[in-house]
Order: sequence, then structure tokens, then C-alpha cells
Amino acid sequence: MLDAELTAARHRRAGEAPRVLDVGGGSGVLAVALAAEGCSVTVVEPSPNALATLHRRAQEAGVADRITAVQGDSDALDQLVGAGSADLVLAHGLLEVVDDPAVTVTALAGALAPGGVLSVLVANRFAAVLHRAISGRLVDARRLLDDPAGTLGGPGEALLRRFDVEGLRALLAGGGLAVELIQGHSVVADLVTGSVLEANPGGPDALAELELVAAVTPPLRDIATRLHGVARR
Repeated sequence: MLDAELTAARHRRAGEAPRVLDVGGGSGVLAVALAAEGCSVTVVEPSPNALATLHRRAQEAGVADRITAVQGDSDALDQLVGAGSADLVLAHGLLEVVDDPAVTVTALAGALAPGGVLSVLVANRFAAVLHRAISGRLVDARRLLDDPAGTLGGPGEALLRRFDVEGLRALLAGGGLAVELIQGHSVVADLVTGSVLEANPGGPDALAELELVAAVTPPLRDIATRLHGVARR
């Protein structure tokens, strides 16, 4: 779907490079790939070490001239990038760790050009419940189920929150965006072992096809490891 959005953005811009903003983009795995496809990418990332890795990766890929790295937090996004300056904004693995996700979504929406799209990828609370139950961590599973924010708290808990489908939908809509899609990401792939795939000829292809259908099929979508939301300004 994002490929189609980039094509549409290029058309709106009369052939000019689509403008991508990757917030919390880390070491640039997505940024470098998008730049290699001809996009102009800005990465906002607080970690100087991650930005150093991004710079090295971009140089090795020959796309350093298409990537702008900005050190800073999403809390100050409106001061770091221009309003309405991006055709596609990526926030993958971001909303689980910011202080106020509603404020962050509003800032992300403000960076979008009219017609632009926000793509978010977040951890799923119900998947965390299932994975802990399967691994025998039953007390933790119950705590995650009882906590609307989907967090365990305490040492070793890196996330401030996890989301479910309706919570994510409400968050994006609350930022003034039209929610077009919420789909699962890794619905069954994280549950299928390598030995199962090896024992079934054509297993990887069959799993990929199953994932495509399960990603948009409730209630399977609702227990995916992550949820992918797409919303338009």
C-alpha cells in the first residue's frame, strides 16, 4: 500500500521525488531503502549513535544526498520540520514510547501535506497477552490483559504502552486524520516454527499467503504481533 502512496505522491508532485519523514527512524533501515527508490527522506531521531549508523549506511548505499538526518525528539517535531512538508510520514515503533501519543499524532499529522499519509506500526496488547501465556508467563499475561495500556511496568519493560485495534483507530482519528486501514503485521508468522516450515514443501509461500489474508481478517488481525495503521490528512 505504501508503494502506491509514493507513486500517487510522485504524480501529485509532477514527477518530483516523494517527500518522506521517518520519525524515530533509528539507523535508517527504512530511510535508506526509500531513498534507493528515489524518495527524499528526512529522519528525525534522538540517538546520535543511530544517526551515525544511518550516515554510514546511506553512504554505502550511495543515497546520502537524498537523506537529511535531524537529531531531536518527536515532542519538538513542529520545530524540527516544516508544517505540511511530507507526503508520507512514518512512525514505526514510536507511539509505544512517547510521553503523550495523542500529542505526537497531532504533530505527525501537522507534518503531512494535504492528501498525505501517516503510517504507524505499534505493538499489540492482545498479542503480548497470548505470547506470554504460550511461554508460560501466565501472571504477566493476566496483568497485560487487565491493564488497558498493555504494560507490565517494572524493570525490563521497555514500552510505556501497547495498543488494540479500536484504541489505535481512536488515537489516529483524534489527530484529525481519516483512518483508512488498520491491519495486522505478523499475525501467525511469529507462531510458526522453522521446523514446521521445513517439514512442509512450499511452507514459506503458503505462510506468506496466509499472512496477507489474516492481516485484514478479524479476529485474526486483532491478535497480530503488531498493528499497522494508515491514516490520511
